Amino acid sequence: MRRVDGKKRVGGVNATENPPRDGEVVRSTGGGRPRTLRRPEVYQARRARREMSLPEVLLWQRLKGSPQGIAFRRQHPIGAYRADFYCAVAKLVIEVDGIAHDMGDRPERDIQRTMWLEAAGYRVLRIMAADVLKNADEAAQAIVAFAAAPLHHQPEEGWRSPSPLAGRIEE
Repeated sequence: MRRVDGKKRVGGVNATENPPRDGEVVRSTGGGRPRTLRRPEVYQARRARREMSLPEVLLWQRLKGSPQGIAFRRQHPIGAYRADFYCAVAKLVIEVDGIAHDMGDRPERDIQRTMWLEAAGYRVLRIMAADVLKNADEAAQAIVAFAAAPLHHQPEEGWRSPSPLAGRIEE
């Protein structure tokens, strides 16, 4: 049965060539959350992943396969900032600093950024882009070693912490 507007109707419903199946989203509606609820920093990070600098690309080629079982993310949004690389297990932010980081107000902005990240509980590791260009393998190995290092000093074998009741006076 055809309607006046020329669209085909089947069983009282407009027929489409390939209707969505169970769980599928109609692409024309955009799918997922409404555009106003999507986080813009996610889109900025996606764009930044396509526009990485040469030192960042060289490092990512070495870090993306989870070396030594440690997973890294690239261009990861953290608060108002975006980390060049991020290791969630170690809460480690890796920044590749090129020559632009030495110019203008960038050094002050980098200091503020580092202070904010450290106050939020992240460790920040800065690597010079020139060092990555000289030897990307060595830079990647240093990053992995830093991420694998424990955050806290581990006690010696056999050491036990004192009981919380050890200094308590009993009456």
